[in-house]
Amino acid sequence: MLLQLNIQNFAIVRSLDIDWQAGMTTITGETGAGKSIAIGALGLCLGDRATTNIVRPNCKKADLAATFDIKKNKMAKAWLKLHELVSEHDSECILRRVISAEGRSRSYINGSQVPLVQLKEIGQLLINIHGQHDHQLIVKASQQCRLLDNYANHPTLLSEVKHYSQQWHKLNKELETLQQSKQQREAEQQLIQYQVTELDEFSLQPDEFTTLEQDYKRHSNAQDLLDTTLSSLQLLSENDNFNILDALRECSENINSIARVDKQLNDVATILSNTLIQLDEANNDLTHYYQQLELDPQSYAIIEERYSTALQLAKKHQLSPENLVTFHSELKQQLASISGDETRINTIIEELEQTKQHYYDSAEVLSSSRIKSAKSLSKRISKSMQELNMPHGQFYIAIESNKQAGSGKEVINSNGADIISFKVSINPGQVLEAMHKVASGGELSRISLAMQVILADKVITPTLIFDEVDVGISGPTAAMVGKKLQQLSKNTQVICVTHLPQVACKGHQQLFVSKITDGELTETRVSELSKENRVKEIARLLAGDKISQHSLANAQELLAG
Repeated sequence: MLLQLNIQNFAIVRSLDIDWQAGMTTITGETGAGKSIAIGALGLCLGDRATTNIVRPNCKKADLAATFDIKKNKMAKAWLKLHELVSEHDSECILRRVISAEGRSRSYINGSQVPLVQLKEIGQLLINIHGQHDHQLIVKASQQCRLLDNYANHPTLLSEVKHYSQQWHKLNKELETLQQSKQQREAEQQLIQYQVTELDEFSLQPDEFTTLEQDYKRHSNAQDLLDTTLSSLQLLSENDNFNILDALRECSENINSIARVDKQLNDVATILSNTLIQLDEANNDLTHYYQQLELDPQSYAIIEERYSTALQLAKKHQLSPENLVTFHSELKQQLASISGDETRINTIIEELEQTKQHYYDSAEVLSSSRIKSAKSLSKRISKSMQELNMPHGQFYIAIESNKQAGSGKEVINSNGADIISFKVSINPGQVLEAMHKVASGGELSRISLAMQVILADKVITPTLIFDEVDVGISGPTAAMVGKKLQQLSKNTQVICVTHLPQVACKGHQQLFVSKITDGELTETRVSELSKENRVKEIARLLAGDKISQHSLANAQELLAG
């Protein structure tokens, strides 16, 4: 429940602290005094959108804080624990909003700064605010569906239906995308298939081009290689008149012989010996290489053709020959992916049918529950209408299926397969019609209030706030509204901004809103009324500014009742 509301520099409020009690609290005051300012400030603490003009003139910021007792609120406790926002006193939750004159806003939960969305999330677990214009919403189909589902307590069923609805739409969108691109995909598939076939036939292996390039260069220069190798061998060893090996060998032997006389030549002798060994090895390798070389036009023709084809394919696909193998692999993957798309289309069609069946199964369970709850809610609202000065009032919730069988169009949405319509009859013999056609503004207001009381009793929120929802109601009807709200306060905290004495007198606590001004600045104040002052305020609501003994007696009688 709401324990305290602190308001600083908000609208025409300079500083205000309000302590709230359990049960029912009524808020009254003169016209224009700002009876709904506290509700507006509380709304900002719960995450409502802020504007720049809410900060009191000549002030830098507005500071608003609401303190709640959550000892018995398991859902709020669980939410705070989940988001690591539990306070030192885990039985309390403090929501705070600081708004600058420029419109910048900061939000806090138990002293920790948080995104505004988190104020909204926790706020829904703490308070339910019903505004004076709520009756205008109940003529909308979406609101009517939501009200029925709230009464029937359908979060689990709605979640299941929504899940299958979202899954179906996701699959359907994927299918449409695949089908729309099918023609383009088929043309692409033909091109890639041709390219893959061409590369398959060529069948270039990893690192083959490097070897192929080397072989091509060797065969294309075979004659030059033979001639140069032969001349080099002649110079090294095979010329009988003179060759390097014979000359070096003779030189090495000469130096070795004189090194025995002068040790200073040992290093030279060693170098010549090592050089002779290396040249001899080079000569052997070169001889072996020469013997392997051959002029083979047939092999050269095969290598030349394959090398030339590799270059042509690389040029055709605008890449280097070394990347042909990788490109070939990527093309095959693309081809497999396109083929997979066709398989995916068939799979999606099967999944769509399965998901649609799951959706309609879940929607049917939801519809059955709605029909059952609609009967119960219709009876209760009809009874409340009759109690609220509509003696012949009848209320009926019509539920029709939105499934368009045979039209070829699937009607699958997150709210299920129902079209829900609230119908009323106000006068004897009047046919049940849509609410907006037969009910006046005042009658809609009473019907809305009846719904709010019934739903609030069904879906308990720790604190319920009614902000002038009794507009357009008077006399015996007002007395019944006050009685209903007081009954409701046995289970939950009720705060009601009202102008009706019949409602105000039912509060266990009554707050009075007044406005003072010094001619330049205006300030709103809120004070809790004593028993004596409550009598005077109820009398004022009954008779206006001229309070008589008769109106005071009537006020005492109302409070006693």
